Amino acid sequence: MGMKILVCVKQVPDLERIVVKSGAHGIATLDPFSRFDMNRFDEFAVEQAVRIKESLKEVRIDVITVGPTQAAQVLKRAMGMGSDEGIHLLTATDTDPGPEAVAAWIAEFAYTGEYDLVLCGSMSEDHMNGQVGPMAAARMDLPYATQVMGMTLDRDLKDVTIEREIEGGARELVRLTLPALLALQPGINRPRYPSLSNLLRANQKVFKTIPTEGLVPVMAKVHCMGFRLPTRVRASQVIEGSAPEKAAKLAALLKAKALI
Repeated sequence: MGMKILVCVKQVPDLERIVVKSGAHGIATLDPFSRFDMNRFDEFAVEQAVRIKESLKEVRIDVITVGPTQAAQVLKRAMGMGSDEGIHLLTATDTDPGPEAVAAWIAEFAYTGEYDLVLCGSMSEDHMNGQVGPMAAARMDLPYATQVMGMTLDRDLKDVTIEREIEGGARELVRLTLPALLALQPGINRPRYPSLSNLLRANQKVFKTIPTEGLVPVMAKVHCMGFRLPTRVRASQVIEGSAPEKAAKLAALLKAKALI
């Protein structure tokens, strides 16, 4: 028996090499040596899909991303890991459209794709909203689970039993009927490096590109007012008095700050 899996991935900037700009559009102005990579949380979703493909017959993995022209690079990496096809929902600008729009566009495409399983990372490295997966599941009317640390497909491929992380470090077991959407936590597996043969195949692949202007318009419910670096403040306090007095004052200060 086979499956059809959709994996949602996002391209994010190298957060070690960004220059924050003022204003509400875009997270950063990148320096000339910056690069973009696949969101590391999504790598676990791609790896999990590939492992399912290796354990079952007739499994097809589609990978979808939303973003400007350069975002298609993450589709190549996903194919290098073992995915089959890539879908690029092309935005006209590099401005982040927000989780509401991204979820709506993914759901619009996936709704007609007859997917048995939709996988995504628990959040993105840049904005860390953790909202796209649950919002997309709601739009597709699918059962879903977040913070998934383990999953086991039933033999008949009609249900999936998942282990998810909850508050206080505890875990719970949940059984969902397929089709379903799962947002995976880091640690569920160990993502592989893309193989050279798969990367060469991906470099010659023509991905399915769908301009988002032709998809359902979505009104953003959260508006970014702007970005700024935190102000650096170096405050010092001089403790005066004799040695015993200084020791007593220092101890009182540390206790007030809950450091001892």
